[in-house]
Amino acid sequence: MLSVLDLFRVGIGPSSSHTVGPMRIAARFLSHLVRHGHAAQTERLQVELQGSLALTGEGHGTPRATLLGLLGFLPETIDLDAAERALATLHVSHRLTLPGGQEIAFDPARDLILDFENIPALHPNGMRLTAFDGHDRLLSDKTYYSTGGGFIASERQLSAPVDDDRIGVRNDVPYPFGSGAELLHLCGAHGLSIHALMLANEDAMRPREETEARLDAIAGIMLDCIDRGLTTEGILPGRLQVQRRAANLWHKLQAAPLANERESLFDRLNAYAMAVNEENAAGGRVVTAPTNGAAGIVPAIIRYYCVDAERSAKDMRTFLLTAGGIGLLYKQRASISGAEMGCQGEVGVACSMAAAGLAAIWGGTPEQVSIAAEIGMEHNLGLTCDPVAGLVQVPCIERNAIGAVKAANAARLALHSTGPMRVSLDQVIETMRQTGLDMSSKYKETAQGGLAVNVVEC
Repeated sequence: MLSVLDLFRVGIGPSSSHTVGPMRIAARFLSHLVRHGHAAQTERLQVELQGSLALTGEGHGTPRATLLGLLGFLPETIDLDAAERALATLHVSHRLTLPGGQEIAFDPARDLILDFENIPALHPNGMRLTAFDGHDRLLSDKTYYSTGGGFIASERQLSAPVDDDRIGVRNDVPYPFGSGAELLHLCGAHGLSIHALMLANEDAMRPREETEARLDAIAGIMLDCIDRGLTTEGILPGRLQVQRRAANLWHKLQAAPLANERESLFDRLNAYAMAVNEENAAGGRVVTAPTNGAAGIVPAIIRYYCVDAERSAKDMRTFLLTAGGIGLLYKQRASISGAEMGCQGEVGVACSMAAAGLAAIWGGTPEQVSIAAEIGMEHNLGLTCDPVAGLVQVPCIERNAIGAVKAANAARLALHSTGPMRVSLDQVIETMRQTGLDMSSKYKETAQGGLAVNVVEC
């Protein structure tokens, strides 16, 4: 089993598969060179971004993230000011210092290649990294894949026939499950809620106090991101010149606190979700939930239904554990990569996770939580990923706002349910997977179809 904490990664925007993943891949390749004794011999590095990483790479910040990884920065700990200084120095000096102190020539314009023609068969987000010695002899040639939500895999791992090898994590837990049906069976057999079962599994990986502290930290980073987005105005980076809207909407809400309750609910969820995704679009610090492109939905629901409702930190943990358990099903049984599944694998999964978490803190049974998750995905099936100008802005920011409102409604519908639904969570996850496989590649984070080609850039 993967850990719930694997789904909630701290990183930088605007895309977990295009920034967090490539940064981690670059760092892993450097570690590989050190481990095999090649770092001291290396005189030249070359990086090829393939598939979606090339096609929407510039708009998604992939070259920048790759360079940051080569410069030694990691998504979880990056100092953005220091990172910008290091990038500026690299672009002027064309010199890169490898682990161990070996300094080599590295010109991003020459050594970082966007390969628009190569769409890898194993996964559309491919990165090939090669190292050469002073005589231009090949020292290492590795291909990795950014598989969504900041997860990465080597070519060997993705080619492996066994799921455990593919994921690369072998955590022995008391309640392993591979489907929604198995999860519900375990809850019923042991008299556990989904969040209690998930916490017991996390207990097998680390002390409970550490798990709770990390969950609290994740919630804190999410809420801080909302606060930044609600107080920051201006234009988002990129040629679309998109105006930030969350702060203006928040100002209006503050000026009319006694407005219609229903309208206030929608406006607050909209403001919270958009605040996160505007921060993400600006390259800010966000939490994958389960991806950067869908990072606003879970925090928006937490802010409104936990913080604004004055619920406890324990309720936020319940929410995150439940949402994370549902997210693991999508990760294990399908994909959370927009380049594989379209936006149904990002916003759809986030909506499903948030609906489940909300149903849990409202006192729903495991069956009702599963129904909430199913409803959240069912009405996002077929959602395409067609970012205009290759930027994670239009329609991505608004899409998170809509997803947050959908999640709340899915949870309410689930709690009114009185019996089994005709569509199960496993069936909707499998339908999402099949739909993603059938979907044309031009609608899957390539900016080659949909809004990306029908919206005229000005």
